[in-house]
Amino acid sequence: MNLVVGLGNPGAQYARTRHNVGWLVVDEVARRWGAIWRKDKDAEVAEVRVGAAPGARVLLVKPQTFMNTSGKAVGPLVAFYKLEPDGLLVVQDDLDSPFGLLKFRLGGRHGGQNGVRDLIRVLGTEKFPRLKVGISRPPAGWDPADWVLSKWREEEAGTLAELVRLGADAVEVWATQGLAEGQARFNGTDLRPKPEPEAVPSVS
Repeated sequence: MNLVVGLGNPGAQYARTRHNVGWLVVDEVARRWGAIWRKDKDAEVAEVRVGAAPGARVLLVKPQTFMNTSGKAVGPLVAFYKLEPDGLLVVQDDLDSPFGLLKFRLGGRHGGQNGVRDLIRVLGTEKFPRLKVGISRPPAGWDPADWVLSKWREEEAGTLAELVRLGADAVEVWATQGLAEGQARFNGTDLRPKPEPEAVPSVS
């Protein structure tokens, strides 16, 4: 059993906020494999078998403890399944990556992401893989705390849907083929609009 934790906040008011993009990704994985979410103490969980039969056994997790105390929900599950750090993948929003970027990272500091911060505190290690979904730094005048809790804009919907789709693909590759393959296939993901090439002046 491996765990894939989508970070986010419970409650309808947070459902379409930038901070909850991890939930969107694990929801998409659950949808693809017909999994049903159920309550398990401080989390909602859904078990899936990913890939060709019999499939890799994965427990999808959505903490119900609010972002800052994500470790309270995840720690007991890690202990129960006796997981090593490499058996846990955390899907998180990333302020330091532009919106449209997707990348795997193994370990490292929390970078100000409070859910990751609490997981490091509870698990006692930084050495677990993360799938980071870029949400960009806030525009001028925005407090980062307000930005991460803001709703996605209508014009971002297409890119967001593609990021979530690719994020779910990345989770499946990690579960079935490992982190190195996930990094090789997804760390170049960049959905930002490409600039139009400059016109070459004609020679008369």
